[in-house]
Amino acid sequence: MSRDVEVWLTAQDLGKYADVFAENEITLGDLPELTEDDLKEMGLPIGPRRRELKAFADLGTGSQTDMDPEPVLPEAGGAESTVLKSNAERRQLTVIFCDLVGSTALSSRLDPEDMREIMRH
Repeated sequence: MSRDVEVWLTAQDLGKYADVFAENEITLGDLPELTEDDLKEMGLPIGPRRRELKAFADLGTGSQTDMDPEPVLPEAGGAESTVLKSNAERRQLTVIFCDLVGSTALSSRLDPEDMREIMRH
């Protein structure tokens, strides 16, 4: 089993089954093709089988909660951390800001409610 499968299983909160996947030589590319019968043959209980099948479907469509784990990278000192890569879209955003001449000075002299009424008119 590649380290990627272990990282992916850990991200799905099913890391305790990493040894089972390693024994069966499952790679990251094999995951979307696994069936319920495969998982049953591997000895996974019903609950984890259901979670795995849902996660496999999400993995196949690329909608895995907008986050896919990248390989685990060792940090200085030997500790490991999971790095997540976002699948979010970039969208253009336009922001308009309008400042009225003298409004800052006026707002320091008036109550916020009175200022709101003046700005509304």
